[in-house]
Amino acid sequence: MTDPGVREAADLLRQARRAVVFTGAGMSAESGVPTFRDALTGLWQRFDAQALATPEAFHDDPALVWGWYEWRRTAVARALPNAGHVAVAAIEARVPHTVVVTQNVDDLHERAGSVDPLHLHGSLFAPRCSACARPAPVSDPVVDEPADGRRVAPPSCGHCSAPIRPGVVWFGEALPGETLETAVEAAASCDVLLTVGTSGLVYPAAEIPQVAARFGAAVIQVNPQRTPLDAVAAVNLRGRAAEVLPALVRAAWETGRA
Repeated sequence: MTDPGVREAADLLRQARRAVVFTGAGMSAESGVPTFRDALTGLWQRFDAQALATPEAFHDDPALVWGWYEWRRTAVARALPNAGHVAVAAIEARVPHTVVVTQNVDDLHERAGSVDPLHLHGSLFAPRCSACARPAPVSDPVVDEPADGRRVAPPSCGHCSAPIRPGVVWFGEALPGETLETAVEAAASCDVLLTVGTSGLVYPAAEIPQVAARFGAAVIQVNPQRTPLDAVAAVNLRGRAAEVLPALVRAAWETGRA
């Protein structure tokens, strides 16, 4: 028998005319992508991960920071989308005008079949010049990137010769304005917002579900733990994304009314 909460969430999704799927680190962690909370190994265990994700760190030691992000990019390339990512793409294909908004900097949503997800915190696969901000070519991940990490000098911009930086939002930087505006507009006009694997603590991204709730959308939360978003969620589904989301898709479309 389908869980009553899943049935309720399935009904909301099936009836939605516009939906937003908002994902956080918990989604990618189920594919084995390390989060900032995970213990680091090798070269990186000497550093606070958050201290490597700042403009100041890149200015002081570009090779250390670029090496850190090359290690992360290789870890993502080795990972595979999990059943939760696949379920998000299935929801996107079934609910008209669905917008996928993610706090993750990997490409797992794209590889699972989602079309143009909004990356609020940038992407490991969109490097740009640290001076002129021009997009830079994306090299293939190093297949034999050492598991313990290494220092790597960043490439130079073909236009101004300044070092290329990772295309992510570092601590102390603003989110990309156009991307954030599009995400807020989607949240304000949706019928249902499904939030998955996010702590609800990292602002301004955490405001997205709050916006949806204020404008009358039903918020469905999928998370193993309680979060500050419990208070605004119409349905709280406790569990892992890779288990709950496929069950939600099955209940909504594959088995009729559950």
